[in-house]
Amino acid sequence: MELKWIILGIAVLMYALVIAFQEKKVWFTTLAALVCLGLAVTNQLFVNDAGEFVTGASAVTFALEHLVNWNVLMIYLGAMTIAALFLYSRVPAKIADWLVSVSPSTGVAIVLILAMTGIISIFVENVATVLVMAPIALSLCKKLKMNPTMFMVGLAVMSNLEGTATLVGDPPSMIFASYAGYNFNDFFYHVIPATGDKLAEGHLSIFFIVQAGLLAGCIFFMFVFAKYKDKTVVEGEPVISSFPAVLMLSMIFGLGILSFISEWLKTFVPETVMNFSSGGLVFILALIGIVWYMASQKKTKSETWNLIKELDWETIFFLIGIFVVVGAISGAGLLSDLAKSLYALCGGQKVLGFIVILLISVLISGFVDNVPYIMVMLPMAQQMAVQFGMATEANNYAGSELFMFALLIGSCLGGNLTPFGASANVVAMGIVKKEGYPMNFGKWLILGGTFTVLTTAASASVLWLLWS
Repeated sequence: MELKWIILGIAVLMYALVIAFQEKKVWFTTLAALVCLGLAVTNQLFVNDAGEFVTGASAVTFALEHLVNWNVLMIYLGAMTIAALFLYSRVPAKIADWLVSVSPSTGVAIVLILAMTGIISIFVENVATVLVMAPIALSLCKKLKMNPTMFMVGLAVMSNLEGTATLVGDPPSMIFASYAGYNFNDFFYHVIPATGDKLAEGHLSIFFIVQAGLLAGCIFFMFVFAKYKDKTVVEGEPVISSFPAVLMLSMIFGLGILSFISEWLKTFVPETVMNFSSGGLVFILALIGIVWYMASQKKTKSETWNLIKELDWETIFFLIGIFVVVGAISGAGLLSDLAKSLYALCGGQKVLGFIVILLISVLISGFVDNVPYIMVMLPMAQQMAVQFGMATEANNYAGSELFMFALLIGSCLGGNLTPFGASANVVAMGIVKKEGYPMNFGKWLILGGTFTVLTTAASASVLWLLWS
């Protein structure tokens, strides 16, 4: 049997098991990665920078050095730590209390809290954002004697929406940045380099495209909560410390500054060091945060260990396995085959290709974890751009942004479609169930599905206008 069909079989089986047994997903991705490595040792699967096949022990070394993106993993681990400390500080809760106090009505306050949830989620992991905002939402709902279901759904979908906006917002954004070579600032403004007789072009990037979705989402929720016209007073919580907020801002501005000076740094800093510069910065800030947590907050080793242990380690190991499997899929030539098939399906029409990528991403991500999906599909989106004549491999795929952005937006916003499309959704539904308001699939689809359609349409329209 041809090697690429064996790799395809491994990938399909892995995906099926991950979908069926979410709680064991790390085991399945790790096993699939080990099998792929075994095949690479004895077969011509991985190609190095010189265009040569690597086999034997060299294939394992190649996978660990080139397929697994340690810089992304360091960013994710460091950002999770800083986010945990930020939530511990109660600064987000304090800001939410202030929003309620200055709002003209409870309905407006709810929408502002939902917008704030999205803004926090730009820099904090989605589930953590929902968990810190949920007590505020429940407190407000109890005062109003209001069913908290719609509010909790709003928290989940808004956090999923804005997690796409920056490099540190969510794993798919980090994976996209790693693959496309984007720095922190590229998520705000990206320049396509000049090629031949074509001048360099700069466009507003992902952050502003997603804000179109945020605006559409806020308008939608204004209608949902318009009936709550009274003003409600909520008791505020004291802030424990502002230091984690300083760490959060240091991470944001540090990544921005590093993006600006990276080319200058390359002139005297070794490339191997530069490859870990972003991850190193975030990781060092996280270590400073842990030292502060122990020393300033007088936390024991056991309490500190609990903070570290409760970070999302599962996603870290999940990503490592996925990096290797996706490398095998690409090396086997399956992505190029898929791109050609989709090109034929779309009849060479760019707008149809754009819509197909967007819709497929929304539908699949409503039911499947978007991390492995986007890792597989990013190279395919680039290959599709080549097929459509929008980009060339010789120019490092410049011009494929339209399709890659459509993939990123569709896969992230599509998670809002169903109650199990994203981890934040599952957490939100667990909270309302404990409060005595269980929610079924159909009820979620009415609210979450409508939100998904509106926000995806708004973001996709702006994306098309800016990048087509």
